Amino acid sequence: MTSPLVRRSSPEVASSKSLPAMVVPPYNSATLGELLPSIGAHLRIPEFSEDAFRLPQSARYVVVLIDGLGWNLLRRAVREAPYLASLLGSAQPITSAVPSTTVTSLASLGTGLPPGQHGLVGYTSRVPATGEILNALTWETDPAPTVYQSKPTFFERAARSGIAVTSVALTRFRGTGLTEAALRGADFVPFTEDSAEDLRIALIAEAALRGDRSVVYAYERELDHCGHVHGCSSVTWLEQLARIDAMCERLRAALPPEVTVIVTADHGMIDIPPDQRIVAEDDPALMSGVSALAGEGRFRQLYVDHESPQRVADRCDR
Repeated sequence: MTSPLVRRSSPEVASSKSLPAMVVPPYNSATLGELLPSIGAHLRIPEFSEDAFRLPQSARYVVVLIDGLGWNLLRRAVREAPYLASLLGSAQPITSAVPSTTVTSLASLGTGLPPGQHGLVGYTSRVPATGEILNALTWETDPAPTVYQSKPTFFERAARSGIAVTSVALTRFRGTGLTEAALRGADFVPFTEDSAEDLRIALIAEAALRGDRSVVYAYERELDHCGHVHGCSSVTWLEQLARIDAMCERLRAALPPEVTVIVTADHGMIDIPPDQRIVAEDDPALMSGVSALAGEGRFRQLYVDHESPQRVADRCDR
């Protein structure tokens, strides 16, 4: 998943006709974007009235987002994740948005909106006003995060309703462009090292008991990093999953029964063999007529200003 990819038919890459049907996100029904609004309905936040997932009634919720742990990946690795596997019986699959990438998924989670409404449409994407390519993880270009994504977040709305809202994450994520664009409004409680699991659990448990009603967002990033480096079928990835599984079990044990814990993810992952990767930037024919290239391996974005878009699409599908 680390190489830029553009699909085309070849002996190595099967024709699109032989591929399984694409999963279409059921926006406004059962995607990651409906999760926090469903919690909001239970917490009596005025803007939210529908629970799309029939969540347990509670006044306190902890949402643990494991970056890169898809539904199918977990089902494939139940031996390495016995605690999370034990929850599958009462769990339900939901979809991320398109594209299925961290930036877009966190924005949909944080705003409760599909990508076309919050505007964070990929790891990189072109800023309509300037034509610049925005990397939403580093956010080194001009648009102010709160201007570029100006829709109110769930956390802002919850805080206005008197909910104790907390984000427990690495110190380095405090005040970043993506945090401000997608997740602003929560009290940021930092930790400095991913390995400080006891501290992380203690911070989450403390935050969960704040106020009369509470929501805690807890982000775990290491599984995704491991998958990009080693692959999601590797022994290293499975060891990382086992660590996270044990941490989730310890977190549940550290919380009172009245706190509801929800474990979710921002996207899944697949391993793509090297002989099935196409680096578009290295293929002049693919780049012909393309003004800018953005997105990521899961969903490339080709921006076309002067060429016929259909002609460019046909070249990429040869």
